[in-house]
Amino acid sequence: MVIILKKILIVEDDVSIHNVIEELLKKAKYTTFNAYSGTEALLLLEKEKYDLILLDLMLPAVSGEEIIEKVKDTPIIILSAKISSDDKVNCLLSGANDYITKPFDGKELLARIEVQLRTKNNSNIKDTLKYKDLELLNDNHTLLVSNKKISLTKTEYAILKQLLLNPNQVITKNKLLDLISIDTEDCDENSLRVHISNL
Repeated sequence: MVIILKKILIVEDDVSIHNVIEELLKKAKYTTFNAYSGTEALLLLEKEKYDLILLDLMLPAVSGEEIIEKVKDTPIIILSAKISSDDKVNCLLSGANDYITKPFDGKELLARIEVQLRTKNNSNIKDTLKYKDLELLNDNHTLLVSNKKISLTKTEYAILKQLLLNPNQVITKNKLLDLISIDTEDCDENSLRVHISNL
């Protein structure tokens, strides 16, 4: 089984903070890339596609605000010492996905990263998911098995969608509950067993 690690670009000019973030992400099994100025970040963004950007605002040469304006289709989490509401609102309205003020809690940062990556993954879902003789239709929660239609409940659809999105991975019970929470809020451990049994 090949596991593809998510690629995160860290844009932070303070070396000590940068190192703390990098170590935190590596322990969480992310692949990290480093930029210590806005100019360096833009050069890297021209060459590589990233799953997420952690962005400081007060950078040499090119500011974080300028980078936000140039980045499309990549989630951005701001990590900044700027704490005013105006700074936060301006960044979020300009295209940033989240804003965390320094100093930050490592666990909270990882949680916010996971949320952004999960949201990105779900936004990339096509109208139809296919695996072997299974075809899951996004628009009407219908499963086709060898062209035979099967209607699914909302929760059954959410479960099967995550399994088809990760066909070669073992997904734990807790992980599956977390993944389907975006699409359904009425599932706990006991009901998950029932829904999987039905599937």
